[in-house]
Amino acid sequence: MLDRDHKTRVSMAGKWLTWAAFAIASVPPSLGQTPSAPRARAAASKSAPVTAIKKTSARPKLVVLLVVDQMRGDYVDKFLQQWTGGLRRLVEEGAWFRDAAYPYAVTETCVGHATISTGALPATHAMVANAWWDRGTQKMVTCTADPNAKNSGYAGASATGGDSAWRMELPTFADELKFQTNGATRVVTLSLKARAAITLAGHKADAVTWADGGGWVTSSVYGAMPFVEQYAKTHPIKNDYGKTWTRSLPNGSYWYDEKATGAVPPDGWDLTFPHPLRGKAAGNEPDAAFYEQWASSPFADSYLTGFAETAVDSLGLGQGGGTDFLGVSYSSLDYVGHAFGPRSWEVQDILVRLDKDLADLFAHLDKKVGRGNYIVALSADHGVAPVPEDMEKTGADVGVLHLAELQERMEKALEPFHLAKPATAHINGSEVYFAPDVYEKLRHDDKAMRAVIDAALTQPGVAEVFRAEQVKNRPATQSPTRSAIADSYFPGRSGDLFIVPKPYWLMDRSAPGKRRYGAGHGVSYNYDQHVPVLFMGFGIRHGEYFDAITPADIAPTLASLCGITLATRDGHILSQALGK
Repeated sequence: MLDRDHKTRVSMAGKWLTWAAFAIASVPPSLGQTPSAPRARAAASKSAPVTAIKKTSARPKLVVLLVVDQMRGDYVDKFLQQWTGGLRRLVEEGAWFRDAAYPYAVTETCVGHATISTGALPATHAMVANAWWDRGTQKMVTCTADPNAKNSGYAGASATGGDSAWRMELPTFADELKFQTNGATRVVTLSLKARAAITLAGHKADAVTWADGGGWVTSSVYGAMPFVEQYAKTHPIKNDYGKTWTRSLPNGSYWYDEKATGAVPPDGWDLTFPHPLRGKAAGNEPDAAFYEQWASSPFADSYLTGFAETAVDSLGLGQGGGTDFLGVSYSSLDYVGHAFGPRSWEVQDILVRLDKDLADLFAHLDKKVGRGNYIVALSADHGVAPVPEDMEKTGADVGVLHLAELQERMEKALEPFHLAKPATAHINGSEVYFAPDVYEKLRHDDKAMRAVIDAALTQPGVAEVFRAEQVKNRPATQSPTRSAIADSYFPGRSGDLFIVPKPYWLMDRSAPGKRRYGAGHGVSYNYDQHVPVLFMGFGIRHGEYFDAITPADIAPTLASLCGITLATRDGHILSQALGK
């Protein structure tokens, strides 16, 4: 399979014809709205009798897909008793899949959102990382960068570049829903991140909006929407300048030390509460540091919640003749987790605040769409590892895997073989990309290949190294690590070598002593793979389920409830949680 990044949009048209062939026979009947019915609760056990919420129409009126960036699966277990709002309602009224995990290695934002939205793994949907090395241009490209698109800002905001889902090799659930319902479906997605909003929406949508600096942005591929323009004008982010993030809980309610060990907070913040939103210099006007602080605060989550409610009201989502789609990706937990780590007051507190925001959102949907007329699915794009300095307290072998040092070792090992210099074009996370023709020469020179792999294995923190041909075509193997890399591998986009760090070792490109963040993710260990999967609402059987599932199962399950067909999928329908 060849890399498709440099093909024209003619190839994209061909893809849509292929998807149409799968979808054409699956157009559901028109959807009528009937009064909602109360939910029935059942014992929270896989084996206990469970009751499905009574269906009030043939199909849900609205599908709400929520992604909480960097929400580890164990956060639900740890903090549930402190939640009283929307997160608690999802558990108490919905279906909670407790053993949900991504099966692949590159656990990053773009990859996770694309997996949730398509029902496929990166080896299929091709969104292999947040960004990858483009072998044609010899430059890094982001997963949503589109040379044929042009971004534009709302309410006078500036915008650069162009973004879309054109690099995604599959339609999303929202794409299929819109296509198979003859355009009756409205698709709206919101996030602080382009790679989240775009991959949730897919190739066609009515409103795809993300934050860029201090404003809101969309792409020419999707077009502008009046309600977004109005909301951006009347609710500028800078209105939150001067606010302060204070603790929501009393001191004794927090699990960990007040000062998170090894934390690297945003500029202008200390290691302890309160966290003021006043920028780096605490002047009179917002600066770049303020917008970073805002994105790392619960005020950003609340803003997105209000944005989503406005979309429901302005477009009448869930109140028309079809099934509408609303996707919201909450990014603030990711920024907080990177800065302070998973064992911090900040992570615990921001989830308490998000719980309240989701309570408001669900109450709004109950009123406008009708309790029982909509379905909610909530998951995360990845988890996160503990901060290395914090993990050291356990006596475990932990540290920072310095990628610049790794690259130097590999270059030195290849010097005797008279290859191009530098032989390594780029190291992106765990993936090594060689300069043009270098890897092909290594493949035919066993001594050179052995030398560069041995050099990598001597770098502190490296556990294993895999070659591209060892994971290509997803071979059957008993090695969980090799299988995880294979599920992440897409020819032409993925690296030539794959570096597997030791557990709890943080991969970092910055110079020693100048780390930009406290904690990271992106590997195939359970702390990065394990995420929550929760469903609530239309057709869902309440209960706790202990089957091993993946977030790729979300889209097929939603498709089943909406009566549509996905083009291809790696996930499966979670029938155990569906009513009759």
